[in-house]
Amino acid sequence: MKAPRLKISTRLTLLVSLLILTQAIVLGIFTLRYLADSLEDQIGQRALQLSSMISQTPSIRDAVSRSDSDAVQAIVADLRLATDASFISIGDIDGIRLVHPKPERIGKPMVGGDNYRALELGESYISKAVGSLGESIRGKTPVLDDQGKIVGVVSVGYLTKTIDQTIFNYQGTVIVGTFALLLVSIMLAMWIARRFRSAIFDLEPHEIAALFLERNATLESVREGIISINSKGEITTFNRAALRTLGIDDQDVSGRPLSEVLPDSRMPMLLETGEAEYDRETLVNGRQLIINRLPIVKEDQVVGVVASFRPKDELTEVSRKLTRIRQYAEALRSQAHEYANKLHTIAGLISLDAKQEALDLIGQETKEHQELLTWLKESVADPVVAGCILGKFNRANELGLTLEIDEGSQLHQLPSHIESQQMVTLIGNLIDNAFDASLSAHSGEVRLSMTDMGSDIIIEVEDDGEGIDPNKINNLFTSGVSSKGEGRGIGLFLVQETIEALGGHITVEASHSGGSRFTLYLPRSGKDV
Repeated sequence: MKAPRLKISTRLTLLVSLLILTQAIVLGIFTLRYLADSLEDQIGQRALQLSSMISQTPSIRDAVSRSDSDAVQAIVADLRLATDASFISIGDIDGIRLVHPKPERIGKPMVGGDNYRALELGESYISKAVGSLGESIRGKTPVLDDQGKIVGVVSVGYLTKTIDQTIFNYQGTVIVGTFALLLVSIMLAMWIARRFRSAIFDLEPHEIAALFLERNATLESVREGIISINSKGEITTFNRAALRTLGIDDQDVSGRPLSEVLPDSRMPMLLETGEAEYDRETLVNGRQLIINRLPIVKEDQVVGVVASFRPKDELTEVSRKLTRIRQYAEALRSQAHEYANKLHTIAGLISLDAKQEALDLIGQETKEHQELLTWLKESVADPVVAGCILGKFNRANELGLTLEIDEGSQLHQLPSHIESQQMVTLIGNLIDNAFDASLSAHSGEVRLSMTDMGSDIIIEVEDDGEGIDPNKINNLFTSGVSSKGEGRGIGLFLVQETIEALGGHITVEASHSGGSRFTLYLPRSGKDV
């Protein structure tokens, strides 16, 4: 039978307590050892200072130089009362005691064998030896006469049993303090364990692991792209649908700054504003997306942002495709109709035996189209855009209008973030709108101008229509709003959507002829989600 698994709070408490106990033992041993060594060193220094002070006392020096034991004992008796030393022993040049705590040992050799350095070398030092009173720490200092000759030695000592008792008293205090700290640390560990368990919603590690796997499976199963970032702007979630929708090949994006993967994303802005955004429409890599961005708030602080996005509904996509197909069909139909009219005219001239006129008409048509084709080849780099302009030129002739293209117009290779189909949507719908306006006013000219010399691509379409009511300009680009009847108004709506996706803007103003002038500005630098 499998043993029951301990709760995470219990395991955490035991682990922290064991860690603290180990630290307390190691630190306690080190502290006690250091305390003992430090105390011995301090006592040794005190003994040395006392022995040095006594050896420099003039009366001591004089009495020792004369080996006058009685005089030395009388002087040391007062000094012994003023110090906490275990003993003060003074010997002559031969190491014979002149002073000793026990009178019966006066006159006998000093015990310990550690007088050599003082009596022979004249050094002051600390030694640890076993004397007649037991093991002690001693301060040894030579006694010099007035001529600087060594005449004796002063030994001030502290018995180690006295030192051990002092150390034991200090150690007891340290041990009690250590155990008190250990008890407080264990209580703190229990409190931390409870807080930790509360922070993870009372879940055990295996439950968290299961939830994590379920969360990953859920993220990968949804068809919507999902991105989330933390408070530092680093990616924490990026499911496969997001990679697929945004056309990102790099599969390992977790932990990377969002600014590296999606430089122009609006998600970092929500870390500052904390305002949610719902159903924002954006065009990315030729796909119209609907994006929701929500801040993640914890204790009134924005700690992250999550964004979900999906392709726009099929109706808008179908409308866009039908609009493009209609433009292509009209361009082909108008071109076919145009050439059919020309062929009928040429056939009529030949039937009337006006061969020269027929040849002149053929030459004129060939020259005009050749000039237009040459201009398109030199000035418009994208063949799809050039084909759209050629089709609109033929459509204008079919409608009895003139599409006047500014000779200085040019449109080089499109930036990587602008697709040919997007330019067709913009130019085609603006020109179609201008055709309708000119026809309604019974005027005959529409003007087109393009340039990409600066930081923006600028496209200007001007008609000779009746103009636009200033009060209706704000609603001009709304889906379904049109002066041409029910079910219209899709063209300018698609223009507005495409402009917003590309980060551009459009202005509408009255032209000199009384019609309208639409001026479109598209930045050459891209815009992302």
